[in-house]
Amino acid sequence: MRILFIGDIVGRPAREYVKEIMPKVKTDEGIDCVIANAENAAGGSSITMHIAQELFEAGLDILTSGDHIFKKKEVKEVLDTFPVVRPLNYGNLAWGDGYVVKEINGNRIAVVNLLGRVFMQPVDCPFKAIRDLLPALKAKANIIVVDIHAEATSEKLAMGYFLAGEVSAVLGTHTHIVTADERIIDGHTAYISDVGMTGSYDSILGREKHQIIERFLTNMPLRFNIAQLDIRMQGVIVDIDASTGRAETIRRVEYRKGNI
Repeated sequence: MRILFIGDIVGRPAREYVKEIMPKVKTDEGIDCVIANAENAAGGSSITMHIAQELFEAGLDILTSGDHIFKKKEVKEVLDTFPVVRPLNYGNLAWGDGYVVKEINGNRIAVVNLLGRVFMQPVDCPFKAIRDLLPALKAKANIIVVDIHAEATSEKLAMGYFLAGEVSAVLGTHTHIVTADERIIDGHTAYISDVGMTGSYDSILGREKHQIIERFLTNMPLRFNIAQLDIRMQGVIVDIDASTGRAETIRRVEYRKGNI
């Protein structure tokens, strides 16, 4: 089973590029399943019904999220309608579900979303949340992919080792900066601290860079517009043995608008 996991999709330029490039990438790479973090898809925060629909129509199979997912009220309908996952450790009272199981090419794939706590908002413990879910999850799926949406690389790597041998992949999102530490932990679990983002590379985390710099200089509240130049799609491709759930390879990929 070959899975493409795409980093945080930031705004309209990123969405348009995903729609443009996805058919060719899936064909050229022989992709079986596409997962993407879409918590920044709607103008940089959350996701709407229309945007979810267009991303699934573009060939994406499952969407994950993070700390911005509840910034639009419409997201409740999105979570009830589509295979869009909110962080598991928001607890049982939050809208939506913290995981989804989908059958693709005869294989059951479970995708779990976790939210880190270091330098982030207070939520339930992600380690305890996934630990308590694992027995039921293993009964439902032979492949398990975890999106750890967190700020601190130490927390992400700790989750990678915590789940080593238990899940197929632990893939980091949120910082929008791709890391070069991809590996297979304990010969079983694919790991990377951050898969990067899909959006403007000529930006600061997908936003117009001059506005971000002004915020640092003045400390004044500003509106951060979505940057429009040098659009790229970053992510990883993970090959998984569907019979065992063991990851065999993980490699970083980057596609640049105009180059493919």
